[in-house]
Amino acid sequence: MSGLFYNLGRKVGPKVRKAKWMWQSVTGSEADAIKVEYEVGLDLAREIRQQLGRSQEPQTDQMLNEIGNRLADRVANKSRRFSFETVKGSEPNAFALPGGFIFVTQSLVELCRYDQNEIACILGHEMAHVIRGHAMNRIVSNSAIAVASRAAPIRGVLSGWLRKVGVQFLESAYSKDLESEADRLGVHLVAAAGYEPGACVQLFSRLAKLKSSPGQFDLGSYFSSHPPFNVRIENIKLQLRKYQQQAQQ
Repeated sequence: MSGLFYNLGRKVGPKVRKAKWMWQSVTGSEADAIKVEYEVGLDLAREIRQQLGRSQEPQTDQMLNEIGNRLADRVANKSRRFSFETVKGSEPNAFALPGGFIFVTQSLVELCRYDQNEIACILGHEMAHVIRGHAMNRIVSNSAIAVASRAAPIRGVLSGWLRKVGVQFLESAYSKDLESEADRLGVHLVAAAGYEPGACVQLFSRLAKLKSSPGQFDLGSYFSSHPPFNVRIENIKLQLRKYQQQAQQ
């Protein structure tokens, strides 16, 4: 049984586990579970593209995929696949869907100043939400989905559900613990892929200054809903010190 779906099933309760798509995932192999998760994300991704619209910046998409694929090469479970897309949006934003669909707004790429190391930090964080099951858990634990899935296959209700709740549901932050977990794994992916993990501290330090500047630079909901920058910076610095200690041994 997939450890991911075992934990999800334990958290969301027996009623949701009775849904046909969830039952098939739990009783199948881990590869089967990841396949079902991909199908869930595929439906949601179509709706995201319709709601937000694709960014007309092919060079940015190419850069995201080059960075993202390099990170994905370091993911231990080769059954997982990821895709990376730029979407329109006035606010700097990024979010992950089940199945490895990662969306980033053009404004967030610009906020990172097209720095590949900083963008790797953003992508690594969002990929971590997928790898650790946070993205899937967010969907299956939603009460509206839980009710609808008891009456019909989940894929039949996802698009309508997302139109109703809006993309803001996917953009909202996870719990503090889950965000910290995603930061830790994200930094690990960044370092393993050969990017500079210190860029995560660099990015958050710069954004913290922008947020506290007299001009009150608006960082949007993506950063304001996450744990404070100083907390994330200290956690990442602690992890980097551990890496340095391990390298010296």
